[in-house]
Amino acid sequence: MMKLLKTLTGINAPSGHEEFVRDFIEKEIKNYCDDVKTDSLGNLVAHKKGAGRKIMFAAHMDEIGVIARAIDDNGFIRFGAVGGLCIKELAHRRVEFLNETVGVIGSEEEAFDKKPTIDKLYIDIGAKDKADAEKRITIGDMAVFRGEYHEGNGIVISKALDNRAGCYILMEALKRVGESENDLYFVFTSQEEVGLRGAKTAAFSIEPDYAVAVDVTDTGDTPNAPVMDVKMGGGAAVKVMDRSVLCDSYVRSMITETARENGIPYQLEIMTDGGTDAGAIHLSGAGVKTGGISLPTRYIHSPSETASADDIKACIDLVTALAKENWK
Repeated sequence: MMKLLKTLTGINAPSGHEEFVRDFIEKEIKNYCDDVKTDSLGNLVAHKKGAGRKIMFAAHMDEIGVIARAIDDNGFIRFGAVGGLCIKELAHRRVEFLNETVGVIGSEEEAFDKKPTIDKLYIDIGAKDKADAEKRITIGDMAVFRGEYHEGNGIVISKALDNRAGCYILMEALKRVGESENDLYFVFTSQEEVGLRGAKTAAFSIEPDYAVAVDVTDTGDTPNAPVMDVKMGGGAAVKVMDRSVLCDSYVRSMITETARENGIPYQLEIMTDGGTDAGAIHLSGAGVKTGGISLPTRYIHSPSETASADDIKACIDLVTALAKENWK
């Protein structure tokens, strides 16, 4: 059982409310780095000092969610998206607000059998009327999807593996690095799901020589999946490109060569939809040579994101080895 990962996924922390998971991470890692701080955008920056190249590893803390934007006379809550939601899959899912109020997403009857739009959906918290709902929910309150953690048969299923799994990978790597000549920054970023915002400001402040974003990626191994040569259980996915970045060739070769030298299973990833913190980091300042390591994950942005325990281990091993490598 990866108890630390279970705890991380169980913390509710949508974009803009990363403090709930950030405080936990800081307590876990503070004894493994020389200093740790929170910047003005809410990124947690752990610095392990060295005289060599400045290497930045990044994983975002936030998860997708919804935000209350109106309450009708009957106490039903209309909501907006915080991050990328698959609207057609939302009906009957449970959500939990940050004050622990639980509700169910419903759909207006005429939209139920059609392709719904978000304005035809609502959250039912069992309120008697608007006044009753307003005792528990205020406009602007955020909620996340409920999805309990399960681990067994070599897989992990949970909400928020995107990207608490990436945070877990960085935390475990930081604990295992030991001595390194490199000047290492392990950055747990904010607001990735709403525009890669924290990574942009963190990279601007750190000015790394090289950066590696750690996140999840889609797979092409389920029935009728889009064509993609990434499978769950195939090892760490080394990013070639996504919609936000064309990865630097030197960084990509460093990652693949390090994997080969250390016997770490890996595969190459081209993701045609979506992006990661790499997209913001490589454009920061005068530009940063950036690559990515991804965890193959099925059912991303759902309460049942699914990944391989072996792939998680491969990602931890790869980040740990990269932190010790002799970067040119």
